[in-house]
Amino acid sequence: MPDPAAPAAEPAAESAAESRPVVRLAELREEPLDVAEVLEALDDDGSGGVVLFVGRVRDHDGGQGVTGLEYSAHPSAAERLAEVCARVAAEHGLPAVAAVHRVGTLAIGDLAVVVGTATAHRGESFVGSRALIDTLKAEVPIWKHQRFDDGTEEWVGAP
Repeated sequence: MPDPAAPAAEPAAESAAESRPVVRLAELREEPLDVAEVLEALDDDGSGGVVLFVGRVRDHDGGQGVTGLEYSAHPSAAERLAEVCARVAAEHGLPAVAAVHRVGTLAIGDLAVVVGTATAHRGESFVGSRALIDTLKAEVPIWKHQRFDDGTEEWVGAP
């Protein structure tokens, strides 16, 4: 039986995962993206499930051939990306999230966005990664200017 006069036990030390920030990486980049960087940012011993989504530039859209594209971002986009990452992490109880998005000129096959989550179990990570990419696409002011093989072009997501 514990002694009521004894001092209270100290709380257990935080694990490495708990002591690291929830938003491990949230950036816009002109340089090519690296999936390994996002995976490394999410690494910790408490994560049994890590899910990444990698968005690439495809060679078609809406039945038209795409030859390339450019991403432009509003000056607030980096801040909004960090806010979205933090909000999605809080809403879904995610211990670690990361997101990087390209801006500038991209070619077919280039990586445009990489997002990921790390959780104790895979189910939460799948749900969290889906919420992260969907919310990023809906709320972060990044616009795509597509060039088609017939010489036409289109802005996607622009106000």
